Amino acid sequence: MQITNDRPSTTERKTSAAPLFPSGHLVPFILVTALFFLWGIPNNLNDVLIRQFMKSFAISRFQAGLVQSAFYMGYFVLAIPAAVLMRRLGYKAGFVIGLLLFGLGTLLFWPAAIMGRYGFFLFALFVIASGLSFLETASNPFIAQLGDPESSERRLNFSQAFNPLGSITGVLMGTLFIFSGVELDPQQIDSLKTQHLYDAYLRSETMRVVKPYLVLSAIAICWALVIFRTKFPPIRSEHEDGGDHGHFRDLLRYPHFWLAVLAQFLYVGGQVGTWSYFIQYVQEFTHQPEKVAGYFLTATLAAFGVGRFSSAWIMRFVAPNKLLGSYAVVNVFLIAFATLHPGWGGLYALFATSFFMSLMFPTIFALGLKGLGPNTKLGGSLLVMAIVGGAVLTPLMGLIAEARHSIAPAFVVPLVAYVYIAGYAFAGAKVRDNRDTLQIQSRV
Repeated sequence: MQITNDRPSTTERKTSAAPLFPSGHLVPFILVTALFFLWGIPNNLNDVLIRQFMKSFAISRFQAGLVQSAFYMGYFVLAIPAAVLMRRLGYKAGFVIGLLLFGLGTLLFWPAAIMGRYGFFLFALFVIASGLSFLETASNPFIAQLGDPESSERRLNFSQAFNPLGSITGVLMGTLFIFSGVELDPQQIDSLKTQHLYDAYLRSETMRVVKPYLVLSAIAICWALVIFRTKFPPIRSEHEDGGDHGHFRDLLRYPHFWLAVLAQFLYVGGQVGTWSYFIQYVQEFTHQPEKVAGYFLTATLAAFGVGRFSSAWIMRFVAPNKLLGSYAVVNVFLIAFATLHPGWGGLYALFATSFFMSLMFPTIFALGLKGLGPNTKLGGSLLVMAIVGGAVLTPLMGLIAEARHSIAPAFVVPLVAYVYIAGYAFAGAKVRDNRDTLQIQSRV
């Protein structure tokens, strides 16, 4: 929702009255909304993989954090090619290509496990994320523009609310089917090495990741076929200004957009880092086994889902940027408590951050796209590229944890991210949107 200083109450009334769902295009809306659920599964299976690969490949926290680096580099590298392709072929092509790449990457987990190569797994994760880059570059602006522009933030928050349901599914799949529950202490490891059984143990742990990913491969390929055979509506921004699809240089006129890109970079880094090391926080400070820690992660993702659905409703009454800023401030205090007071109290504070981070990605995305017109696809691609924050900040947290011999100090990274997001929400997004409004009005 775009807010101006002169008439905020009028804008808010328009937003609350604007219809949420697109008239006459419910089937494409449902098919694309389902993608938000689908890509949430591998996103949060990574949180399980980090812990699992630390066991099966006997690697450090920093090395395991490269799971997220490989994954989110796929987003970074493929976002602009995805946008360029969709400028020519439309959103539907982006959905189909993204699902096929997703299906290929998950299928590669099978040969990677047979070969037992950590690098092969990282490559497979890169391919998966390349597909998800197409899906996110297409899905977020498609949903934002498929209907009344006054309800774009609410609509995108609604569709994004299905993403944490996929995240919960992914963590449950990992906890139930990947985690074996077998955690060896140093003496047991030495005993297995003496009996020449340790390599067999590592191999059995590695092979546990295969079946869930083969199931995901089959689902992705089938969904690609369904979307390919479904008629999709044209989106107005694809045909504005005599067919002009926009140019990257035009984005320089939108300062609020670039502030949103940095906010998205920091948010995704903070979110991914928090969940990537959540299991280790539980184990280090409450001494619970990996499966119990996995269930805690599942529960905090459920809180994330509740936050997504509730924020879509709250935005009927509260301006999106104000709600975003308020939630960011709450998370600053929660993360600070979890960092300074690790233990059960810190765990519950960290647990609660998922609820308040829930609205951030779609709200930053929608606020950043405001007023871009024919530059929407290109702007969307850069906002998706900002997801590379997960590749940069997650290993950084691992390095801090290794340097300080504790995972708690590493959470200063998401704390800094939320400080910036609060500033962006209360100042950057609102001021820059006003400038955009004036520019657009002056052209008209």
